[in-house]
Amino acid sequence: MAALSSIPAGGVAIVVGSSGGIGEAARSALSATGRFERVIGWSRRGPDAVDITQEADVARASRAAADEGEIRLVLVATGTLSFNGAKAEKGLRNLEPEAMMAAFRTNALGPALVAKHLLPLFPRTGKSVFSVLSARVGSIGDNRLGGWYSYRASKAALNQLIRTASIELARRAPDAICLAMHPGTVDTPLSRPFSRAGLTVLTPASAAAKLLEVIDLVGEEQSGGFLDQDGLTIPW
Repeated sequence: MAALSSIPAGGVAIVVGSSGGIGEAARSALSATGRFERVIGWSRRGPDAVDITQEADVARASRAAADEGEIRLVLVATGTLSFNGAKAEKGLRNLEPEAMMAAFRTNALGPALVAKHLLPLFPRTGKSVFSVLSARVGSIGDNRLGGWYSYRASKAALNQLIRTASIELARRAPDAICLAMHPGTVDTPLSRPFSRAGLTVLTPASAAAKLLEVIDLVGEEQSGGFLDQDGLTIPW
């Protein structure tokens, strides 16, 4: 398990989507490192629910997190593939405007609002990391199968948002890092229907461990990148 020794000790780590498979595993792993003063989970469930598509929720939760100490690590482990019963599109004929808008709202707008409110709170010096779970199918250069219009496009939008935010963040906090990350195929409700024989499927705990290892190893020169669970660059 990553010790996250590259990040200054103390401070706060935030896992957005902490009730999901990867998010819950990441929160547990971060707590186990003992590296952080507090590990905070944001979830749409519970008395302190945070819906990241609602800016008022994000602003409130961000202020509360800042009161706990320096924010050193944010992992946004949210995302969804199907919306209101609509399945991933096989072709253009399957496009549904409301489902596509919902995909962008959840997969791109939500993480963008988290970045808007948390990145300005990052310390000016010392390593800090803002990482979002993207998906390999969000790569335009790697798209050879087509289909999945809404999911692909919303994750590609997320990648561009992270790339752009990394440029702005570097002007204020040059040691800080923004990353879009593909977690691999993980045994969660999102990817379970698409697993097939011969495909390597990670447990949520294994996926979280690999992501945190990459986060521990990356430097500021990789900020704005799109990496897989092994730290390899994925084409845009």
